[in-house]
Amino acid sequence: MHTIYRKIWKQLLVTSIIAAVVFLWGLSSSLTENLYSNTVYPVISACLRSISSLLPFPIGDLLYVLLILYVTRSVYIFAKKLFRKELQKHHRLLIPLKVLHFGLILYITFKILWGLNYSRPSISSTLGISNNKYSDKQLVQLAQLLIQKINHLETLRQALPSENNKPYTVKELQVKATQAYYKRSKNQAFFRYRSPVVKPVINSWLITKIGLEGYYNPLSGEANVNMRLPEPDLPFVTSHEIAHQIGVAREDEANLVGFLVAINSDDLDFQYSGYYAILKNVLFEVRLIAPDEFEALYDSINPGTLQDYQNGIAFWRYYNNKMFGYMSATLDSFLKINNQQKGIDSYQDIVLWVYNVHEQEIKEIKGKTLQP
Repeated sequence: MHTIYRKIWKQLLVTSIIAAVVFLWGLSSSLTENLYSNTVYPVISACLRSISSLLPFPIGDLLYVLLILYVTRSVYIFAKKLFRKELQKHHRLLIPLKVLHFGLILYITFKILWGLNYSRPSISSTLGISNNKYSDKQLVQLAQLLIQKINHLETLRQALPSENNKPYTVKELQVKATQAYYKRSKNQAFFRYRSPVVKPVINSWLITKIGLEGYYNPLSGEANVNMRLPEPDLPFVTSHEIAHQIGVAREDEANLVGFLVAINSDDLDFQYSGYYAILKNVLFEVRLIAPDEFEALYDSINPGTLQDYQNGIAFWRYYNNKMFGYMSATLDSFLKINNQQKGIDSYQDIVLWVYNVHEQEIKEIKGKTLQP
């Protein structure tokens, strides 16, 4: 065997063993929760954020660019040699072996830095939130509850001095979100958030055109927020992206954590943003399984909140027709996903969890005036 092949086979053996161990590790949700999500990952993520906090721009994006450039350069060099017939026949197998080795390294890196969190138990079970299904009537009651809460919050916000209506800076979002997480962590250690790092995306125009409100970068541990978004969206999106930082991998679960943090914040805008974001999902569900109730619910929403929703629709219509189509359908037409009706048993996870969070409150109030 040629010396160069002996070296790559040894490397492949090592990376394959490590990748297999990581894969098998992820098959056990309890093992992942106890030995990774609650022990190893918090240390890794805090270290990454401590490093990334040293620079004002998202260094994770820079790492992605460098990775893309490296891959592009490697492909170019290989294609060039192949075209010029500079590769010896007995070396041609070397390229796919190197690609496999590099792919395994990326897999291991992603899993260790963050990806194993996909294998942890459901966050809803960790937080003690049940999965009791709701009836049509209970869904409508949930919508009524959320609408009365958001109407009350909108009234309070309108009464604030005009100087309080200045656009958020990313620093303000980070500070207020960190405070909200700290408040929640007093009752549940799960919400503990150290070394906060929230940064604006580098190219908000491109990110908006793609349809992203924000994203988490596992290479740097940064939460990146699209600051081009309408103001009502920013607090919830920030809380959502921080949820990824503390080890919540799945999007629907990050929505749940972001919602719980935002509505329990001391800041009215964060509370409003939490209910504002989730009410869209609830109305989506109402339109599907209780369409006769939708119009009355819609008409009961405060005009200021309706205007916020309309501004959001206009925003996504301008930048991204797909996102506009989703928001517009949620509020203005029969809701379909990819032109297919979902049917009466939709049960979006986030709506299910929010119902169970408020189930006792719905039972207790029964028509009384609701307060947030």
